[in-house]
Amino acid sequence: MDVTTTAGPLRPARPEARTGLHQQPFSRRHPVLWRLWRRKLGLVGLAIVVLVVLIAVFAPVIAPRDPYAQALTERFALPGTDGYPLGADAFGRDILSRLMFGGRISLAIGLSASIVALGIGVPLGLLSGFRGGWLDSIMMRLVDMLLAFPGILLAIVIVGALGPGLENTLIAVAITNIPFYLRLMRGTVLSVKELAYVDAARAAGASDLRIMRTAILPAILPYVIVAFTISVGWLILEAAGLSFLGLGAQPPLPEWGAMLSEHRQYITIAPHTVYIPGFMILLVVVGLNLFGDALRDATDVTLRDS
Repeated sequence: MDVTTTAGPLRPARPEARTGLHQQPFSRRHPVLWRLWRRKLGLVGLAIVVLVVLIAVFAPVIAPRDPYAQALTERFALPGTDGYPLGADAFGRDILSRLMFGGRISLAIGLSASIVALGIGVPLGLLSGFRGGWLDSIMMRLVDMLLAFPGILLAIVIVGALGPGLENTLIAVAITNIPFYLRLMRGTVLSVKELAYVDAARAAGASDLRIMRTAILPAILPYVIVAFTISVGWLILEAAGLSFLGLGAQPPLPEWGAMLSEHRQYITIAPHTVYIPGFMILLVVVGLNLFGDALRDATDVTLRDS
């Protein structure tokens, strides 16, 4: 029998109508990714960083020349010279190849130092903020002592005591970044540990270690990720500054700061040997900061609808 209504024949219900499930928009299913996607400058920064990382990783395959090979007949070749897209340095070495291999060193120092600083600063900040009392007072006084010195000056003192070299540069820039993580995590924990779900976990008989691991650490994890993203750029710049002063990477290593240091006396006769490495440092640091700022905004719960 044909079943009809005044509005027309009955139609089968759609699957989502039968199940009562409706497809949620992307902004509701993944709010952090949605807010990050809407911040175009952050995506530009991410694209820059990803591109530089890929070039550095595949440098042995895509580099046009050996970064250490010298060709004295091509000294100070200008950008665009046949076989030297970005020119040559004072020893006839290909600047493009040295930038590619130098990215491996600069990025490795920034990432490694940030990981070391995070691995020390975050647990100490978590413990200091959660326990409080005399432990918090001692840690904060130590942090105040470290912050009393400019970061680059403290790094120079540490490298001067340990001796120049990549390993000591990594140690120095990591130490100077520990107070940043410690103070940031302490402040974040102080605001989180008074929330209701933390009190509920404490009332349920959970130990302090379990509360820190299961209740507080997941809440502060977005702040840790954002801080890590931003600090990598700072430490790349700081390591480059030490290499520029002759305390970091030593020639002939193609580290960006060392490339600047090697050719600073030639800036008037071959400015490209200084400007190009300097521009690469600027590009990576700006890219990391743009992405870090966008990630900070995307994870900020107060900007949920922006």
